[in-house]
Amino acid sequence: MLSQRQRKILGLIEAQQRVRVEDLAARFATSPQTIRKDLQALAELHHVVRFHGGAALVGGVEYASPAQREGDASAAKQAIGAAVAARIPQTCAVFMNAGTTTAQVVRMLSGHSQLRVITDNVDFAAEMRLFPGVEVIVPGGAVRRSDGAILGAEAVDYVRQFRVDYAVIGAAAVAEDGALLDFDLAEVQVCRAMIAHAAHVILAIDAGKFGRSAPVTLGHLRDVHTVVTDRVAPSWVTPLCSKHEVELVLSGA
Repeated sequence: MLSQRQRKILGLIEAQQRVRVEDLAARFATSPQTIRKDLQALAELHHVVRFHGGAALVGGVEYASPAQREGDASAAKQAIGAAVAARIPQTCAVFMNAGTTTAQVVRMLSGHSQLRVITDNVDFAAEMRLFPGVEVIVPGGAVRRSDGAILGAEAVDYVRQFRVDYAVIGAAAVAEDGALLDFDLAEVQVCRAMIAHAAHVILAIDAGKFGRSAPVTLGHLRDVHTVVTDRVAPSWVTPLCSKHEVELVLSGA
């Protein structure tokens, strides 16, 4: 639950699109440290995105809570999860990026054997530790309370120590120019490290994310080898994948 000051700060950001810590500290007669904590609380609830010295309203769309996102297009995400899991062979190493669609991939890996999974999500790790054929590795770092994602420079450095066969990633949006977009810079930095240190990158994403907007650039479609989605809605998706030699797989949900 937001405090009265946090609600007022959110109202200001909604009205002005972006605010600075120093201005808020003066307005509410409190310390910059207190304002930073307020902005972090709003960011963890996905109301705003942080930047150095302030925060801005999430760009273009309201970013839902993890529970809401879990329910959005749930049948499509389950089908995508099954299709991605089917493409991951036995006896390999995999990065598993935090996200509601990648969570469905995790649930489909219970039958795999001799699988090593490095994941940036403590909830994923807790689920996979019960899979007899899966070894689970998690980096150090700060755990985001809202969804269990592991963030920070320590997590990025740890991921960079590995060279894996596959990276399964998600994104909040794919722009028409091929940019992969997300909302949280700290989470994006971990995902970028996964992309850079995997032989084959699979983007697991429901079709509703194509053409949407988010403020942080994660990468580009050219960084991906396979896109697994439930259907192709915008007409530009197929030719864009062909242009960048990206395999496009439809799960058929």
